[in-house]
Amino acid sequence: MFVTTEFDRILGRVAKPGRYVGGETNAVTKDPGSVAVRAALAFPDVYEVGMSSLGFQILYDCINRRDDTYCERVFAPWPDMEQALRESGMPLYTLETFTPLREMDLVGFSLGSETTYTNVLTCLDLGGIPLLASERTDEHPLVVAGGHCAFNPEPMAPFVDAFVIGEGEEVVHEILDVVADSRRSVSRRDLLRRLAGIEGVYVPAFYEWKWDEDGTLAGWTVSDGAPRQVRKRVVRAFGSMDYPRSPVIPNVEAVHDRVAVEVMRGCTQGCRFCQAGIITRPVRERSVEQVRERTEHLLRATGYDEVSLVSLSTADYTGVECTVRQLTEQFGPEGVGVSLPSLRVDAFSVELSAQIQKVRKTGLTFAPEAGTERMRRVINKNISEEEIFAAAEAAWRHGWRRIKLYFMIGLSGETDDDIRGIGRLVAEIQRRARKGTGIKLEISVGASSFVPKPHTPFQWRAQATPEELKHKVEVLKDSLRLPGVKLSWDEPGESQLEGVLARGDRRVGSAILEAWKNGARFDSWHECLNLEAWENAFQDTGVSPAFYANRARPYSEVLPWDTIDSGVTKKYLMLEDQRAVIEASTPDCREGKCHGCGIFRLMPEHAVHGTCYHD
Repeated sequence: MFVTTEFDRILGRVAKPGRYVGGETNAVTKDPGSVAVRAALAFPDVYEVGMSSLGFQILYDCINRRDDTYCERVFAPWPDMEQALRESGMPLYTLETFTPLREMDLVGFSLGSETTYTNVLTCLDLGGIPLLASERTDEHPLVVAGGHCAFNPEPMAPFVDAFVIGEGEEVVHEILDVVADSRRSVSRRDLLRRLAGIEGVYVPAFYEWKWDEDGTLAGWTVSDGAPRQVRKRVVRAFGSMDYPRSPVIPNVEAVHDRVAVEVMRGCTQGCRFCQAGIITRPVRERSVEQVRERTEHLLRATGYDEVSLVSLSTADYTGVECTVRQLTEQFGPEGVGVSLPSLRVDAFSVELSAQIQKVRKTGLTFAPEAGTERMRRVINKNISEEEIFAAAEAAWRHGWRRIKLYFMIGLSGETDDDIRGIGRLVAEIQRRARKGTGIKLEISVGASSFVPKPHTPFQWRAQATPEELKHKVEVLKDSLRLPGVKLSWDEPGESQLEGVLARGDRRVGSAILEAWKNGARFDSWHECLNLEAWENAFQDTGVSPAFYANRARPYSEVLPWDTIDSGVTKKYLMLEDQRAVIEASTPDCREGKCHGCGIFRLMPEHAVHGTCYHD
């Protein structure tokens, strides 16, 4: 425990001190001396973002259910707090007991975004843990990482002892069992060997890469009995899996200040750019009654007045209509609102949202993704122009006067005319609104830059260069010079950086370390992004951004993430990439035949209803 006066002096110098004081309602309290393992769950972003993460709350609850383990929390300190900690010599600490990270047995990072990588290094350094896994001894905590970004572990491999590939609710207990049994009785190397024997755990130290003369990967060798390829973990009994019954209530307003109930996991729409839709397969659902019961319990336990029905595509949840009706009827009179964070672009989704509006007015957001039907066929976004117009019409007829539309630019094969198609689409929506009701519909357009991600059909595609993206943004701006339209877009340099980190191999780790030394922090925050720090790091380490981001790859090339089995086969991804070339759509397998993506290799006993099953 820190000296109170010193601690108070530090908090008096930083913005939002509530981020760093702990003591929240429902935070878990245990006697650290009574447990075998002390674990710190680390989120490499600010407190408000981390406390909005449902996965973070699930793991915190899951681990603390064990009598032999105390799981505490830590978040990346904002630059003002980092400076204050360094000047005072105070280490980064957990919020539950104010214990320095170096004194924990295990530190687990959640990697949901590539642009949080430098924050991981900040947490390790401030916590008194050597940055490089190769420099840690038996006295140092085990550093583990999981999350979507772990599906390409190589850029962060120099800094992480072990990666969890896939869903963590079950594998985390197997890891903790090994740590509890081995932490102080075997060497660090032996501990890592035991972890590598757990399905879904990738230990970088046991994988050695080789490169060809042109810089591409030639392959890898495996040692210490580790598997040649690590297969992701999948929670089979999703519907009956326990959940945080008393989630921690943040001290300061979180990004998402509400109850979150996960209704479905996985997605089979098959958008060819979407990594989450591939790596979270197969689709698994909770029953309507399970959702209702959990919602009721969480509302009573937290006092929140809003519930969010969470999934990658909540409108595809088979019980969504019944669930929305039940929740609004039961909790609407108490002033509790329901939100659907992910909607299809169709009139059905608008009708669902209209039911919700009876309690609380919310915004309406759609993601057509591309401005022309040709590009939507390429990316397998199976919605027609008329369906988009029908959804917009349903919106204004239900009283919405503002809507948000999200698109991508920089897609492979995209032309300037495809980008202008966004302007034509928006203009036609406005025209129909004026003609139909005489209203002036305000439209916010968000344009993100396409980044090819591992384990997707587009993983072999080249990413548009920053110069190309700047041109595309100008074309888009010209096409959207319309009254009542507001445009926002990604900074091209940030998109390039994300592409390098997403598809990098182990050599990129040296650039991450150098950028961090140059001052890179909170790279996903526009006010903090320091592209110069990254440019200098790439130059000093000899890492070419164009080699990783802007280069197309042949199907025969060894990829940095080939050591990871997502459950979906490479053959299927290749076929989908080839179907994109001929602009052929692949329908959702839940609505027809199985397309043979390979996911049933992981769960053959649940191969019913396409890739969907209920507990």
